[in-house]
This record gives sequence, structure tokens and C-alpha cells, in this order.
Amino acid sequence: MATVEHVSKKKIRRRKKMTKGDRLFAIFAWTFFIFFSIVSVYPVLHIVAASFSGAYDLFYSGKAFLIPKRPTIQSYVEILFHRSNIRQAALITIGRTALGTAAGLLANAFLAYILSRKKFLFKSGLSLFWIFTMYATAGWVPMVILFKRLRLLSSFWVYILPGLISAFHVLVIKTYMGNIPDSLEESAQLEGAGHLKIFWSIVSPICKPVYATIAFFIAVQHWNSWFDALLYNRMCYKLSTLQYELVKYMTATVSAPTSTNIHSPTDPEVNGITPQSISAVVCVLTILPVIILYPFLQKYFANGLRIRGIKD
Repeated sequence: MATVEHVSKKKIRRRKKMTKGDRLFAIFAWTFFIFFSIVSVYPVLHIVAASFSGAYDLFYSGKAFLIPKRPTIQSYVEILFHRSNIRQAALITIGRTALGTAAGLLANAFLAYILSRKKFLFKSGLSLFWIFTMYATAGWVPMVILFKRLRLLSSFWVYILPGLISAFHVLVIKTYMGNIPDSLEESAQLEGAGHLKIFWSIVSPICKPVYATIAFFIAVQHWNSWFDALLYNRMCYKLSTLQYELVKYMTATVSAPTSTNIHSPTDPEVNGITPQSISAVVCVLTILPVIILYPFLQKYFANGLRIRGIKD
């Protein structure tokens, strides 16, 4: 006589049995993801290897693809201790990322809260207005003229104020806030709470998952931004960003002539500093914070997004 446990195990085994089509799909999926992972990880490993390699390994031996054969830290020492422009650009990038993320999240959350209120008369018109700005822009020339008249050129605030509010971020937060039950707001109003109190004490704690997601998007956008530094602060070297310095080093690497004086590993310039190694070091320093922080933030997103709903 078959027991219940035996029958259940037998059913589970039948369910786990894969058809030929399922096996082919699984093989194709695993092959695709493995290939995609290799293609994604290889350039990062190559840049790291190039940052620890000397001139001979970069130009002649071809041994700096994944593991440097004769590792050296001269390029890192040069960047961290002898290039003041890199240190200044790193401070500007960290400052704009921290301030821009905090101010951008606060502004987008406030506007999303206003547009998510059902009793707000102009929410439909303002929502259409913000959606229209996602598809239509005036262009770079009118923006430069406007920023010049507002005296934002050659200033730190040109990194913060123009991109303070994003229509996409507002719509995402507004949609999340729209799923919060009205009974919470009504109960708070009966207790005498105003909109500011409701926003800080009731809505914001519930919206922590979407706040974390939007904050990460804004931070990555500020950290990777370089075109605004080229467009608005090109002549102000003290306000250069880390990514803009990387662009300048990459441009110098393309235009720099290759040295022909290094013919063997015994040459004194075998571990010398080259434009390629300098640009590789700057590239590693720019992607390192994102690589370190992303796993922790992803775990926080997963834990926060498990909240499926709120009962009345």
C-alpha cells in the first residue's frame, strides 16, 4: 500500500521531468546567459588588468588581457598622489552625487505626492505637462542661453538645479503613492494632521522601496555624468568631474603616439606610466563605487519590494 509521502514524492518527480523542448530551451537559455556574462565581465577584467600593467605588457607582450604578468601600482600612485585634478574632480563628483541625490529625491517625492492627491484640481493638467516634457525638449542652445542668463554657467549649481526634477521619476513615485489606501490619509486628517505631517509620517515610510530605487537611479546619473561638465564648465577646471577627466584621458590615449623604445621586459620603462594605464586606472576608480554599492542596494530593494500591499 502506497503511503501519502510516497505518492507525493512520485508526483513531484513526474512534474520535474522535462520534455525535449524544455531541455532545448534550458540549454539555449544557459548558453545565452553564460555568453552574455562573459561578454559583460571580460571588459571589466581587462581594464583592471591594464591598470596594473606596465608599458611592455600593454604594447608588446600582449599579456595584459586578464591577468597582469608583471603587476605594478605606479599608475595608481600617480593618479592618487600626483594628479591634483583627479582628486579635485573626485570631490566635485562625490559632492554633486550626494547633494543631487538628496535634493532630487526630495523634490520628486514632494511633486509626486501633490499629483497623487485625488482632491488636487490641477493634477491631470500637470501630469500631462510633465509627460510632454519627456518627449519634447528645447535643445542645448536655448538651455545654454538660459543658464547663462541665470548665471549658472561656471558654477557648481548647474549640476544640481537643471536636473532636479525628472518626469519619469515623478511618475514612478506618483504611481506607487496612488496605491496607498485613502483610509490612512483620512484617519490622519481626523487626528488633525496636515499634508506635511501625512507626507513625512505616513506616506514616506510606506514608499521606502521606491525611494531607494529612485535614489539609486539619481545617484548613478550624477556619478556617470560628464557631458554637462563639458558643456557648462569646460573652462572652469576646478569644477571638472571624474567622468569628464576620464573622457579627456581617453581622448589623449587615442591621440597619443605609441612608444617604440621598449623592446624587452628588462628595459627600465617596462613598468612605466602610459596614457593607456592612466585611463584604465581612472576607469576603475569610476566604476568601483557602483560595483561595491549595487549588491547591497539590490538586497535592500528585494526586501522592501516584498511588501505586496496594505489592508484597509
